[in-house]
Formats: sequence, structure tokens, C-alpha cells
Amino acid sequence: MGSENILELKEITKIYPGVVALDNVSLKFRSGSVHAIVGENGAGKSTFIKVITGAIQADKGELFFQGERIRHNSPEKAIDLGISAIYQELNLLPHLSVAENIFYNRYKTHFGLIDFKSLERQAALVIDRLGVDINPKALVKDLSIGYQQLVEIAKSLSKNVKVLIMDEPSAALTNTELKYVFQIVGKLKREGVAIIYISHRLEEIFEICDEVSVFRDGQLVDTCMVRDTDKSSLIRHMVNRPLNETFPKIELKKGERVLEVRKLCTPLLDDISFSAYRGERLGFAGLIGAGRTEVMRALFGADPIKSGEVFLNGKRIRVLEPSDAIEEGIALIPEDRKRQGALLHLSVGENISIVNLKNLAGPGGIINRKKENEKICEFTHELRIKTPSSAQLVKNLSGGNQQKVVLAKWLLVDSDVIIFDEPTRGIDVGAKQEIYNLINTLALSGKVIILISSEMPELLGMSDRIIVMAEGRITGELDIAEATQEKIMHFSSM
Repeated sequence: MGSENILELKEITKIYPGVVALDNVSLKFRSGSVHAIVGENGAGKSTFIKVITGAIQADKGELFFQGERIRHNSPEKAIDLGISAIYQELNLLPHLSVAENIFYNRYKTHFGLIDFKSLERQAALVIDRLGVDINPKALVKDLSIGYQQLVEIAKSLSKNVKVLIMDEPSAALTNTELKYVFQIVGKLKREGVAIIYISHRLEEIFEICDEVSVFRDGQLVDTCMVRDTDKSSLIRHMVNRPLNETFPKIELKKGERVLEVRKLCTPLLDDISFSAYRGERLGFAGLIGAGRTEVMRALFGADPIKSGEVFLNGKRIRVLEPSDAIEEGIALIPEDRKRQGALLHLSVGENISIVNLKNLAGPGGIINRKKENEKICEFTHELRIKTPSSAQLVKNLSGGNQQKVVLAKWLLVDSDVIIFDEPTRGIDVGAKQEIYNLINTLALSGKVIILISSEMPELLGMSDRIIVMAEGRITGELDIAEATQEKIMHFSSM
């Protein structure tokens, strides 16, 4: 492990109206070391990273790079120094090639024309350094998420990276893709790159990281060597409150059938048939691309249905668009909360009430603002949404709090069927517990819960029954008493 302090931050403070995002944080990062940063959503991790990359300016404090103080940091200056960040939402242009993405805005031209052969040769050299097989001519949109992640790393390497920040790199990756990323992290570490690794998956910290720092409420509460700590200690530092067992156990009594899907077909799905019952938590398992999300999008009217029937409470329904699904009592919390779940440029309050304005309206269709504000306050408090006020823009919240806003929106609608697509992706252990408890509360109240998750322990811990899919088909169904990871993987690969 490296010993030279390449990057140092001293007494960094950042204050937003009503929120101290960072409170006097001092931290050092070493060359050739993988340094994890963990903490609940809203703990200050994202703000800290933005200070390092120059995306925001600290109100107080100093940054030092290789012993020299950085004055007036900016994204351009950070890149020039060799500081690069890879975010959970990848910053790639899907319709351009791998080579064009790696050197975007830095193309060498000859008489005003891009020399694509030279560009592809340069890209191939960078890709070879990673030790992976990616065609520089391939369009990024045709690559898996894992390979797109590798293109982001290649882009950073092409800029002579010395400090690489990886923000939730594993959130959307398969286990195979994650192994590639881990191998490359190890390779970069051996080359002397300092890696700042942010992840809510604590098991990853113990697999690839050397040091770990815990943030809570804008403060740095602990830094230690990974070998000197354990998962329980990290969680205790992160949440500062007792957590119950990982997947809270409840006794549920399955009621009558609420949802029935018969021979549903779309361009991506073939002969999908299943039922869901009142008070049931129905899990959907399968590898990425198996068709789980596509089933839910079809039920919600986001994707067209070619044939098949859907029954709700014994009545056949026609769902041609999402407004039809909402009217019938079907809610979808999508996996991509930023692009499909939340309206980032609207406030917390506007997001919570937007799909339920009809029920908040009084005579003449005028919104009852008092009733609206009461409901917004109720759900903000119930879900512990960390925001200075309901007027705060959702884009300024942490990922976990954005997820809670999306949940609040659908709880206000009071739907019969609530679909959770990857509900805990990219959120911390404390927020996960709150969402699990909420799912259980909804099931106890008689709601139908449909849960899609790529985390098999989550499916096994939170489902009463699991439907397994592969290549757009249902390949198996398991009662939770008989379900195991091995059986799920067997059906997933059929």
C-alpha cells in the first residue's frame, strides 16, 4: 500500500440554507491505496467529492495536491491535476464510439478533420492498459453497463489520472462485471493511483479497500484501516442508532387474489402469467435483461402490450398508458429514480403531490393547499426525508432521500398494487431498514407488494414467494420456504 499523501483536505466546511453539508472535515488520501468513504444518504459524501472535483467551492478549508495548495479549484483544474471521478450515473454519449467517448473534446484533427484511425489506436492503447477486450469502434449504447463503466475508467486513464473517485461503481453491475472492475482497481492501485471508493455495499469495502472513513451528518466520525474494523462497527458509526435484523421478519396472512396476469406478450416478453394476493410480497428474480422490469413497465402502461389480459380485483383492465394504471390503483417505483421516478427540478412537496392532485382538489378543481401541505408534512416525517423544507429541490437531495420522495408520492395515491423495482439500489443500510419496514407495513395493511431485486439475499429476506425469469419468460416459481440462491440461479439460467 502507498504511503505518500497525494491529496489532503483540511477543515472543509460547506453550508447550504438550513443544512450543514460538511462540518470541518479533514482527510488525507495516499497514492497506491484504495480509501473507502461510507455513510448514510445525506451524510456529506457527495458534497465532499464535489469539493475535491471542483464542482462546488467549500465555504471554509483548504485543499492540497502533492503538497501544493489548490487555489480556486474548478473541474478543469482538477482534471489538469489528475483528479477524475466516475459517478453512478455514467457520463457517456451512447451514440458515439468507445474511442470518441474516451477522448471526447480532445480529438486530434488534420486540416480540421478528425483522424479516426489515430483516435482508435490511442483508445486501444488505453484499453490495453486495463487488460480488457473492448472494440474502440463499438458504440457505447451497444455495451453492457459493466463495459460502459470500464469505458469511464479508460476515459480517466487517458487523462493521466492520479486520483480516481468511484461513486457507487457496483450499483448496476452483475457479479462478473464487478470482478472486472475489482481487477482493474487492483491494477491501478499497483500503478500508484489513489482510489476513493464510495459504496453502500459494505462487503466490497472489506474485499478491495485499505482504509475506510465514515461520514455522519456532515462530519467525519472515524477513519481506520479496513483490517482493524468489521461490518458491525462501520454500521454503528454510520447510523448512530440500533438497527434491527437486516431483513425484519413479520407474519403475513395472504388474502384474496388482487392481480392476475394471463399470457401477457410484448416485443420483449413471452406468455407471462402469474397472480398476486392481498398482503403478499411477491419477488421477481432473474439476471439483468431477463425481463423483470419489462413486465412491470407493461403492467404500468409504460410499454405497449401485444396480447394477453390483466385483471385487478376480478375486473379486466386495459392499461394503455401510466395514467390508466394510476387510475386503476397500480403504482411503480422505478429503478432509475433520477430519470423516471422523480422530477428533479421540482420541489419535494411538488413531487409528493403531483400524481394525486385530483384528490387534493376542492370544489371547482382548485387545489386545497392546506390539505396538500398537511399530507406533504405527514409523509416527509413518516419516511424521515432529510430536507431543510418541502420547498427544497429534489435534485439537491441525496440518492436515498430522492428514493423516499418517490415512495411518498405513491403512498399518497394509496394504490392497491405497489411495484418496487430495485428499491434499495445505491442507498445506505439505515435507509434500507426504513424501506424494508415500510414494505412490511404496506403488506400488513393489505397492499400487494411486487419486489424486483438483483440482490438475492434481499429477495430471500423480503419475499413470500419468488417468480424467476430468463430471456423474457417465467422459468420458475418458488415458495419462500423452498427458495435458495442455488434454485434461483438454476431457473435464471434456463
